[in-house]
Amino acid sequence: MTAKDARSPLDPAPTAARDSIVPGVERNVFRLGIVSFFTDISSEMVYPLVPIFLTETLGAPRAILGAIEGLAESTASMFRLVSGWLSDRVGKRKPFALAGYSVSAVAKVLLAVAFHWPVVLLARVGDRFGKGLRTSPRDALIAQWTDPSVRGRGFGFHRAADTGGAAVGPLAALALLALIGENFRPIFALALVPAVLAVVVLRGVSDRPPPPQKGETGARLRLRDFGGGYYVFLAISLIFALGNSSDVFIILRARNVGLSVSEAVLTYALYNIVYALLSMPAGIASDRVGRRRVIAGGFAIFAVVYFGFAVVDAGAYVWLLFAVYGSYMALTEGVGRALVADFVGAQWRGTALGLYQGAMGLAILLSSILAGVLWDQVGPAAPFFLGGSTAALAFVLAALLLPRRPLPGQP
Repeated sequence: MTAKDARSPLDPAPTAARDSIVPGVERNVFRLGIVSFFTDISSEMVYPLVPIFLTETLGAPRAILGAIEGLAESTASMFRLVSGWLSDRVGKRKPFALAGYSVSAVAKVLLAVAFHWPVVLLARVGDRFGKGLRTSPRDALIAQWTDPSVRGRGFGFHRAADTGGAAVGPLAALALLALIGENFRPIFALALVPAVLAVVVLRGVSDRPPPPQKGETGARLRLRDFGGGYYVFLAISLIFALGNSSDVFIILRARNVGLSVSEAVLTYALYNIVYALLSMPAGIASDRVGRRRVIAGGFAIFAVVYFGFAVVDAGAYVWLLFAVYGSYMALTEGVGRALVADFVGAQWRGTALGLYQGAMGLAILLSSILAGVLWDQVGPAAPFFLGGSTAALAFVLAALLLPRRPLPGQP
C-alpha cells in the first residue's frame, strides 16, 4: 500500500506541498508555528517567574506550588480531551484554537494583580484552560495539513517555533528585570502583548479540510479502533509521567543550589534554546529511523538529567543539566504527537491526541503534588530520584514494546 493509498480523506490534499514556505512544512503549519512562537514568548515571560513569585513574594509553601501547577496542568489535560472530541464531532478545529489562545491571553492579566496565592491559582488555571481548549484541535490541524511521510518534520517545525518563543520569553523577562528590578507585576502585564499578536496571526490559518468520503460522516467513536500500538505508547507514557513533575521544580532546584533569580531564568532560557534548535532535526530523524528510537532515547536522557538534578551540589552543573534537558524535550514532545497521529485516522485524531495529552496531564498532576510533598518532607533531591527511576523504566519498556513503525494502512 502506498502513502497515497493510506491517506485518510481528512488528511491534506496532495497539492498542499506546493504551498510550503519552509521545505516540507505546509503554509498553515508555518502559520501555526508563528502563533505558537508569539504565545510562548508571552507564557515564558511569566512561567519561570511564577514559582519564585509564589514562594518568595507571596510566601506560599512548595506543596501549594505543586498543587497549583498540578491543578493547572490537569485542567489543560481534561480540556484537551474535550476540545479534541468536540472538534472531531463538528469537523472544525480553528474555532477551538482561537478561543483557547484568547482565553490564555486574558488570564495573563490576573497575575499582574495577584497579591494572594488563590489569585495565582485562578490565573494559572485560566491560562491552562485556554491551552487545553486549543492544543488538541491545533495538533489535529498540523496533522491534517502535513503529508504522513513528513509528519515528524511538520510537528518538529511547530515545536521548534513554539520553543523559539519559549527561549525569547525568559530573555525578555531578564531584560525587563534588569530595567525595573525584581518587580514581577509589570512583566506579567506586558506578557499580554505577544499573546494578542498570536491571536491576530491565527486568524489567517485555514480550517477547510476536504469533505469526508461517503459513509464516514457521523461514524461512532470506538476507542478500540485506535489500535494496540496507541495504547502501548499511552501506557508507557503514563509510567514516565508519574515522575515527570512540573518544570517549576527544576527552576527551584537551580535556586536551591545557589543560582540567582536572573541565573535561574537564564538556565531555563538555555534549555528552551536547545529544545528549539533540536526539535525539527528530531522530527526529521523520526521520519527516517522511526519514532520508537527517538522517543526511547528521549526517555533515557530524561533519566540521566533527573538523576543529575538529584545529586547536583554546585550551580555550574545546573547549566549543563538544563542544556541536556532541552534535548530530551526535542526528542519526545513533537515526535510523541506525530506518533499518536500515525496510529489514529484523521476522523478521530483530535480525540486521540486529547486522550493522550489529557491522560499525561492527570499523571503530571499527581507527580507535581507528590514532588512538592517530597521536597518539603524528604528533601530537594527526592522528586528527582523518583523522576529518574520512572524515566529509566519507560526507556526499557519503549525499547522493548513500541512498534518500529505504525501498522500498515494507518494515515
